[in-house]
Amino acid sequence: MRILNQFADSTSGVVYIHAAPVALCPHVEWALSSTLNARADLHWSAQDAEPGRMRATVDWSGPVGTGARLTNALREWSGVIFEVTEDASEGVDGQRFCYVPGLGLWRGSTGANGDVIVGEMQLRALMDAQPDSAGLAGELDAILGTAWDDALENYRMGGIGAEVTWLTQRVS
Repeated sequence: MRILNQFADSTSGVVYIHAAPVALCPHVEWALSSTLNARADLHWSAQDAEPGRMRATVDWSGPVGTGARLTNALREWSGVIFEVTEDASEGVDGQRFCYVPGLGLWRGSTGANGDVIVGEMQLRALMDAQPDSAGLAGELDAILGTAWDDALENYRMGGIGAEVTWLTQRVS
């Protein structure tokens, strides 16, 4: 009997370092390099949304689940504001991770077009727990990461025109 792998082995994504203190920039590069087993030589630029801080963007490719590993590595540096995406691939939903100090970490599943996916069971649990529309709207905002999107929007706009680096994970 032939066993078919119905799930993708590799994927790609993007790490957005929206704002990092200058002193942490080498540490961020080290965390990315050690996670991907590839040299991360980021092109840092000033973050206009928060003077005195730097921003960088890096595209990556690697095994499914790398986005979560990158997020864990970056969370070690609590002064860094970042997003990590992992693209949807065959049989596997994508992921988006956002970290903002004060809000903490948010994670959402994403479809092929990048939209956040809210599962049926999540919606049913919300409807059971929040019978009024105001409570339900607030819970949906939490699931969709609205507070993180609001907090990150100025940083996203502050990075227009910044250079992007590409990293491919080395498999040993």
